[in-house]
Amino acid sequence: MASDPDVRAITSTPVGRSGGAARERGGVPLLIRFTLMAIFVFPASMVIEPIGASGTVPILLCLLLLLFWLASWLWGLHDPVPVRHPGRLAMSLLLLASFASYAALYAGWTGGSTEVTRASADRWLLLLAASSALVLVVAESIRSIADAMQVVRALLTGAFFCCLVGVVQFAFRVNPVEWIQAAMPGFTYNGGDTPFQIRGALMRVAGTTFHSIEFGVVSSMLIPLSIWRALNDPSGRRWFHWAQTALLVFAVATTVSRSGILALLVSLVVFLPFLTRSIRRWVLLASPFVVAAMFVFVPGFVGTIGAALGADTSDPSIATRVNNYPRVAQMLDTRPLLGAGPGNYSPPDALKILDNQYLGAIVTLGLVGLVATIAYLVLPGVASVLAARAARAPVLKGLAGAVAAGTLVAAACSMTFDSLSFPVFALLYPALVGLAGGVWRLVQAEATASSEHRPDLVPVRTTGTHPTRIPPDGEGV
Repeated sequence: MASDPDVRAITSTPVGRSGGAARERGGVPLLIRFTLMAIFVFPASMVIEPIGASGTVPILLCLLLLLFWLASWLWGLHDPVPVRHPGRLAMSLLLLASFASYAALYAGWTGGSTEVTRASADRWLLLLAASSALVLVVAESIRSIADAMQVVRALLTGAFFCCLVGVVQFAFRVNPVEWIQAAMPGFTYNGGDTPFQIRGALMRVAGTTFHSIEFGVVSSMLIPLSIWRALNDPSGRRWFHWAQTALLVFAVATTVSRSGILALLVSLVVFLPFLTRSIRRWVLLASPFVVAAMFVFVPGFVGTIGAALGADTSDPSIATRVNNYPRVAQMLDTRPLLGAGPGNYSPPDALKILDNQYLGAIVTLGLVGLVATIAYLVLPGVASVLAARAARAPVLKGLAGAVAAGTLVAAACSMTFDSLSFPVFALLYPALVGLAGGVWRLVQAEATASSEHRPDLVPVRTTGTHPTRIPPDGEGV
């Protein structure tokens, strides 16, 4: 990993409640933190009507971030060129594939250029622009563990709100999202959300997301980061941080989703090896109590999810997924390279929905887009695993492992639902990719600092153009 001139050093002491370095305040701008929270807080079903489906609060905030980023680059306030990380490469590949498919659609090469298809392609590019903003600005804003902690807090605060809505939905069968919608003058309800859905003996809920599957997956993506935050955050009360983690686990249970269970298993399998041995033991010891709590707080959960996991192709949900493959093969034969155009698959009925993001990429972006989609969904997670293996400080190793878990959950579960069609997932994932880029740079800085062979000083956050340092005991210089 190449060195970055903008990131000189990080704290190599664990973030905790007593260390001086742990008390350092992060420098992530408020607009970025508010945007991360807004992903979960503002319903994506509410849009500014003239803009259409892309006129949601989170997407508009992301586009505003992109404008600020471009303006600051043009005016020479920052230089993004040296800030290299695998997530930026992955995002660039998906952008290039989408641009190629977009051009083919508008040129009429795909044979399906209509006003409707062009509008769908425009929406896809706006989503990618918003996603690019998160990948770029989040990565460039993280120059210390304290910065990373600010980003994690913002994401978890939004997710906590989403989970509270899910609890109200599950316990009282009312939808607080309707109250939020009523308090958004100037916005129009655009539909698409499914707050309630029956499975077996239970009512599945979605929180502020579009669907219970999305709710379960995004909650599982954040559980490792919530555990890392509970172990290392110097601010707030630790019991409350653990309560937030428990609420995320409860959210996965309330979705009664096979994808949610898969996501939870992937996240823990990836994350646990990068925790200290004592923490791993505590997590394993707590697991039986978590399962027991599911019996108490979600009656019928184990039986319902057991039946769902044991279903075969006679289950309509599984049958439709299996039947997708021959249909996709036929569509691939028609437009093999660049597909039908970005965002241009409109199922004639619910049974024809492609519950697989990779199949969706084949249909809309062709084989070129499939390769780019795989890179976008897999490369950041693999890079984060490598960063976690290379990190020396336990707090940084744990952070990299948590980010790796969240991003690899996205890669795995994109095989079980069309993930980038869901608004919360579609913005949470690039936020995690940006966080992964920041972690990648912190690991670079740690390696650079250790090569200086200065055991008398602990490198911390860069201030201006010179790294500020403090002694190992945490007292100021």
